[in-house]
Parts: sequence; structure tokens; C-alpha cells
Amino acid sequence: MDLTIHTTVLPHDDPDASVAFYRDVLGFEVRSDVGQGSMRWITVGPVGQPGTSILLAPPAADPNITEDERRTITEMMAKGTYGWILLATPDLDGAFAKVLGGDAEVVQEPTVQPYGVRDCAFRDPAGNLVRIQELR
Repeated sequence: MDLTIHTTVLPHDDPDASVAFYRDVLGFEVRSDVGQGSMRWITVGPVGQPGTSILLAPPAADPNITEDERRTITEMMAKGTYGWILLATPDLDGAFAKVLGGDAEVVQEPTVQPYGVRDCAFRDPAGNLVRIQELR
């Protein structure tokens, strides 16, 4: 079997803030933006990597979840425990400086972890945890 990761999904609760963060702070390109108001599905991805994308989606749009589940998702997003993603870069300090300049909520400054990876962490506008690890 030959599989690749094409798209992963992160929730958003403010599409304009999410677009600004992923486009202007992380430097991703916006590949599609469909829907209207808060019910927008936005696909972003790293420039030069057309086969890898993040779909920023409104979590409450799924008709198969209950009101209790919607409440739980909203609560988890507010705490920053619902969605997360791990990115990588050869220039962690440069990436961290750019994110810091974008006024993101820093969770962890660049640190060497006990398991040997050097990384940092912050939250996007929806509270999703974004970790960036340094490529060696």
C-alpha cells in the first residue's frame, strides 16, 4: 500500500483570524475558502507542498454530533485541548521569532525535550496547539 498524508483537519471558530494566522504568521498559502460567515471551510498549506494541506473547518457543522458533543467541543477548544498539529522546520529560532511577532499565545519557547527533539509550542486563534520541531 502506498499512502501519503494529504489533508488533516483543525477546527476554527473565527475563519478570518485563522486565515490571518496560517497565511500571515506561518506563511501558508490559502488554497480554497468556501462557505460564508463562520461556516467556512478553508484549506491552507505550505508553499511548494501542494500535496499537504490543513483543512480549517467549523466543528459545529457536522450534522451527526449531538448538542452535548458540540458543547464539549466548544469547551475543549476554549481550553486548547481539542486539536493539535506538529510542524517541522530547519530554522526553529527563526520560525519562533516570526510566530512571536504574530502575537500568538506561546505555550513553550524553543526547548530541547528529554527525548532529544528541540521544539516550541503555541496556540492558533481557535486554541489548537501547534508544535514546531527543529529538523536536524
